[in-house]
Amino acid sequence: MKKSYKIEVDCANCANLMEEAARKTEGVKDCVVSFMTQKMKVEFDEGADPAATMDKVLANCKKVESDCEIYF
Repeated sequence: MKKSYKIEVDCANCANLMEEAARKTEGVKDCVVSFMTQKMKVEFDEGADPAATMDKVLANCKKVESDCEIYF
């Protein structure tokens, strides 16, 4: 399953850090973060709960970019 989320991130480097953090999150198969469009596209592992997984993604992203936001 793939979903797109609106994000708030300050710079392209921060977006790259968020993308890496999201990809390392359990339940995430792939992730692409676009600084220009302020969007995060997440592909979830088979059987993963998107809501629970996105809570983990947000926590991991806040570790690398404390003022980022993901709207889900």
